[in-house]
Formats: sequence, structure tokens, C-alpha cells
Amino acid sequence: KKAAAKTMSKGALADALATKSELKKSVVGKLLNGLAEVGAAEVKKAGVFTIPGLARIKTRRKPATKAAKRMMFGQEVLVKAKPAKAVVKAF
Repeated sequence: KKAAAKTMSKGALADALATKSELKKSVVGKLLNGLAEVGAAEVKKAGVFTIPGLARIKTRRKPATKAAKRMMFGQEVLVKAKPAKAVVKAF
């Protein structure tokens, strides 16, 4: 089996963008922080945030479930009640 691929850290991303756009790493780091802040505020306010050509972050309200007896794999199982929650998806 292959080892899991390492994800790019914020510093590595800032470094790669800085060399590509000929800017200082610190400037790109601040830009990434600003993008994160604007994205978080927009998702909270509108429920959708799009980074053109890259990703779309969307929230969906998952309704509450009642406590009940349900059939699972041929057995009757007691399922606890769960509150409503917001689910965040990125695609």
C-alpha cells in the first residue's frame, strides 16, 4: 500500500504562491488569512462561498431525527434522538 500523500501546509502554499506571483511570502500569507476570514463570514451569512476555478463551500441544514426503533441489518435497534445541525460541504 502507498503512504498517504502529505497535504500542503499554509506556509508551503504561501511560499509556492509567492514564487509564482513574485511577491513576498508575508504578503501572500496575509492574503490567505484575508481569504479565510472573508470565506468564513460569507458562508455564515449566505451559506455559499465560491473560489472561482477552485472550490465551492456550501452549508446545508440537516433536520433533527426522532428517537425510534429501526431495522438495521435484520435487527431492531433503538436509535437516539439527534438535534438539527448545519453540514458544511466543499466541492
